[in-house]
Amino acid sequence: MIVYRWVEHTSELQLEIDARTLPQVFADAFDAFAELVGGRVDGEPARHEIVLSVENGDPASVLVEWLEELIFLAETEDFVPERLVSLMAIDDEFRAELEGRRGHPSHLVKAVTYHRLLFEERPDGWHARVVLDV
Repeated sequence: MIVYRWVEHTSELQLEIDARTLPQVFADAFDAFAELVGGRVDGEPARHEIVLSVENGDPASVLVEWLEELIFLAETEDFVPERLVSLMAIDDEFRAELEGRRGHPSHLVKAVTYHRLLFEERPDGWHARVVLDV
């Protein structure tokens, strides 16, 4: 069941996520990004660990940082993400392990913006919105 959708804008893509749990928002953001940049993945397997410091606990800012790290790996390592191995938030730290391949990401994202950024708890779970500059 797909719980995220892309909304196109001029030079931008808006990602909207509806999830039952807070960690699922980040997992769905990973899946959406993997779908967006998934390209030729004929390269060698790669594994990365992402560690983010979460000072104020603001989930919207953490979501932006999470996506920025995924963009960084795609741009600098030609990393095409395939699988989220683990995802944990402990105290002031957000950790994730991901697997994929070195390849040719098909749709590189320039940046994550704070324009229209939204992250809110609703009666049925969480709703997040983030805009990517492409």
